Amino acid sequence: QVQLVESGGGLVQAGGSLRLSCAASGRTFIIGPMAWFRQAPGKEREFVAAISGSGRTTYYADSVKGRFTISRDNAKITMHLQMNSLEPEDTAVYYCNARREYTNVNYWGQGTQVTVSS
Repeated sequence: QVQLVESGGGLVQAGGSLRLSCAASGRTFIIGPMAWFRQAPGKEREFVAAISGSGRTTYYADSVKGRFTISRDNAKITMHLQMNSLEPEDTAVYYCNARREYTNVNYWGQGTQVTVSS
C-alpha cells in the first residue's frame, strides 16, 4: 500500500502564491505517475496537473496552465505544486494522487484546503 499526505494549503489573497507538497510512504517503489486534483464546494473533483514517473513529462489543465508548476523528487518520494497568480476560482480542496505503475490502481491523500480571497 501507499500512503499520501498533502501539506501547504492555506488562505491567500488573489494574486498570491502557495506551494503544495505531497509526501508518499509505504511501498513507494510501485508509484508511477502522480497528479493533483481539486474539488470545489458543490463541484466534481477535477484534474489539475500530472507528472510522469520519471518527472520528464507534465500535463496541466487549461485553467492552470502558465500559473501552476508540478514537480517531483523521486529520491524523497515527494511531489509539489507551485501555484502562482492564484484566483478565487482556485479555491478548493487539493488532492494528491499516485498511480501504481502499469496499472489503474490509484492512491489518494486526504486533501488540503486552498482558499483564495478576492
